[in-house]
Amino acid sequence: MRINKYIAEAGVASRRNADQLIKDGKVSVNGKKITECGVDINVENDVVHVDGVKITPIRRYTYIMFNKPKGCITTAQDEFGRKTVFDYLEQFAGKGLFPVGRLDYDSEGLLLLTNDGALAQVLTHPSYEVPKTYLVKIEGTISDDDLKKIRAGVKFDGVRYAPAKVFIKEQKENFTRLEITVTEGKNREVRKIFEAVGKNVVFLCRKKIGELALGGLSRGTARYLSDKEIAYLKAFQNAVTDKKRR
Repeated sequence: MRINKYIAEAGVASRRNADQLIKDGKVSVNGKKITECGVDINVENDVVHVDGVKITPIRRYTYIMFNKPKGCITTAQDEFGRKTVFDYLEQFAGKGLFPVGRLDYDSEGLLLLTNDGALAQVLTHPSYEVPKTYLVKIEGTISDDDLKKIRAGVKFDGVRYAPAKVFIKEQKENFTRLEITVTEGKNREVRKIFEAVGKNVVFLCRKKIGELALGGLSRGTARYLSDKEIAYLKAFQNAVTDKKRR
């Protein structure tokens, strides 16, 4: 493995920054300082130090499912002192995890965290059209015409939103519950889709990413994905990336 990749996989720096660390003479292999970025190392036997500190790459990717509660943000820290998802995940500290996409402060539900950057790219980039399913509660009722608009694709604040699958689960005089599946992953996408037809979302919970479902996981708790769930995500990743290569 190239030394810069080894440093990046240890979470010390990006590959570009790893190259700079090497050029600056801050990296040693088996006690010998190196200054060439193209050096290959034996990951099983060689000992690497950066700034005098021994490093070890993350050998196995980690995949976590978290049921995000309302009232926390999807970042590692917040300048305003608000709770973050990582305040709930202390048992998973030190694994280099980052959120796959985001759920806004007032939204809840399924959030994946991993250290697998390639998979995260597939699950979040709009071009891969990964379906994400939400339960939504809006104020008042919604007409068939508005549902047809959402299914055909809407425009809000100059931004076009792709057609979404949507149906009513329950409708009363003062509120409506719906299920909606979107594929773009744009910022606050679901809320803006409903705003485009004049509806205010008062509850938003993500239930599924592809066929990966939140199930009965309690709010504010997390678990490792099962081998079956990981296999599903990797198969999906391989399928969509192969399709894009053609």
